Amino acid sequence: MQTYTTVLTAPVPDMSWQETALCAQAGPEFFFPAPGSSTREAKQLCGACEGRLACLEYALTHDERFGVWGGLSEKERGRLKRQSR
Repeated sequence: MQTYTTVLTAPVPDMSWQETALCAQAGPEFFFPAPGSSTREAKQLCGACEGRLACLEYALTHDERFGVWGGLSEKERGRLKRQSR
């Protein structure tokens, strides 16, 4: 007798936006600054990036808790999530 097992996996997110993202040209410390440091420069770079909305969507969907994603800091993403409830 043969037994079949179904394995459920989450869909692989579309990460193609990372290929042209401006953040790929800057170091991670730019988007993950030390506590209390400015995020202004990272947000400015995000504002000019074509992948900004996809990046923000990824961060919100995957509950990214650190760094600047899609032009928003951790606190800003938290506020956005609370407002959308």
